Amino acid sequence: MSNEHLVQININTRDIDEPKGKISYDRVVELAYPDFAGFPNATYSIVYERGASSKPQGTLTKGGEVEIVKEMRFRVKRTGES
Repeated sequence: MSNEHLVQININTRDIDEPKGKISYDRVVELAYPDFAGFPNATYSIVYERGASSKPQGTLTKGGEVEIVKEMRFRVKRTGES
């Protein structure tokens, strides 16, 4: 995929290039915690900022997705094992 189809976002202080469009809750968790499969009962808290002008900040919940824009920031925290 060419660079013109990628957007650089930041997840837990790490810069990541992702395809333009929407990103899902599951994809953000996968990028933030590559070991997520080892914690099948874990829950995650995701907040974002510097998003699209229609919703520049918010919370991404399980099953949700959000349009990504250049330099968007995500903070992901493993919040529990329940």
